[in-house]
Amino acid sequence: MGAIRTVFVKEFLENLRDRRSVMTAFVIGPVLMPLLFGVMTQSMVKRARAEPDSDLVLATLNAAAAPQLRDYLAAHGVTLRDFAGDEQAARDAVSHHDEKLVLQIPADHAQRWASGEPAPVVMFVDKSNTDDGRKVERVQELLQNYARGISGQRLLLRGIDPALLAPQPVQEIDVSTPTSRSVLVLGMLSFFLTLAMMSGGIYLAIDITAGERERGTLEPLLTLPVTRDSLLIGKLLTTCAYMALSLSLTTIGFFVAMSRIGLEALGMSARLDPWTALAVIGIALPLVPVGAGLLTLVASFTRSVREAQAWVGAVQLLPTMPLVFVTMANLAPRTALMAVPSLSQHFLILKLLRAEDIAPLDVALSAGCSVLLGGLLMAAAARIYRRDSLLS
Repeated sequence: MGAIRTVFVKEFLENLRDRRSVMTAFVIGPVLMPLLFGVMTQSMVKRARAEPDSDLVLATLNAAAAPQLRDYLAAHGVTLRDFAGDEQAARDAVSHHDEKLVLQIPADHAQRWASGEPAPVVMFVDKSNTDDGRKVERVQELLQNYARGISGQRLLLRGIDPALLAPQPVQEIDVSTPTSRSVLVLGMLSFFLTLAMMSGGIYLAIDITAGERERGTLEPLLTLPVTRDSLLIGKLLTTCAYMALSLSLTTIGFFVAMSRIGLEALGMSARLDPWTALAVIGIALPLVPVGAGLLTLVASFTRSVREAQAWVGAVQLLPTMPLVFVTMANLAPRTALMAVPSLSQHFLILKLLRAEDIAPLDVALSAGCSVLLGGLLMAAAARIYRRDSLLS
């Protein structure tokens, strides 16, 4: 244990002087990721606050042909503006993003309306432009409400109850809470935490074999009166320490950033207190041995730092693959899935954010399987480290 402690302290302090290790462990994850996530979420909140209060200016063709519709839209906060051009010009204006949308009213709209015939209108939109999606939905909803209102009045004039057209109304009751809805924004938290954790130990994992070999220090290091297992364990513990620090600082950064954003504007609230942050760190920590063992094992097969960077840079994304799969497959949390590292942490973190009860069995299964897998990966790396071919 004394030799392991000596190697650990020496490697930990030495890597504090390595700019790359410090940048990946203490800057990229803990600072840049929460900052980027915070800016993205803040922009969503600003749009949510601005859209309900802002009047919509709607470009129209031939608005004079539908005076009642024009008055209805104006009464609901839609300002109509005459569009200078024909139908083709309206298409071009929307496709080139000069206009958000253009409403065209046919010239015979008034005659059709008066005779009780269908009087369609045309709305030119660009659905590839997602920024204007809420405005398009607002206009569509207003047009549909106006049409339903007129239909109901026509039926009443003919002595028909409009309720006959809706024999089975659907009443939607949203049982979600503001806390549970917060996962719509914070659902990717586990992905960013896993990526930051892996990035925190990438250069240390490379340095254990490829870095020492390329600098010519591996052979003298192995001649020291210390077993290879002690050397490897000390270096692996250093990698784990940097990954754990990166994970912890990134989690704190995310919680600080999100606490300064008004999620209430989106109808959400999140558990962002220090105890929840500590719980998230505790749930994610068992992934650290998995990441350290995986990166070290892959780096041990390489012969140069450049080759190791190429392989390890791609392999660090492997723990995030279950998170991508669960989104595609829309999996629900259950006990069997708690045996899958990173996936189980994702489910448990979501439960924390949703303020749901967490079964102790799920926590134990998640932590135990993650630590077991990490131990197996480290044992495989130690087996390679004992070979004489390591120096070649």
